Amino acid sequence: MPEATSNSEQKEIIRVSISEAARLFGVNSQTIRRAIKNQEITYVVVAGRYKINFESLVKWSQMKT
Repeated sequence: MPEATSNSEQKEIIRVSISEAARLFGVNSQTIRRAIKNQEITYVVVAGRYKINFESLVKWSQMKT
């Protein structure tokens, strides 16, 4: 019998916009854009907009403080 737990344990990826990220972490949106440019956070482009991986954003903020 195959294990069914592997699918139910998959982590859902949370993505936020640049403005949401800036507001959540109390920084200017240009700071978030700079982190994207420097490849410090991971993102995808959805309909021409950056969507930032929240987990990478948290790790980035911990490195910066």
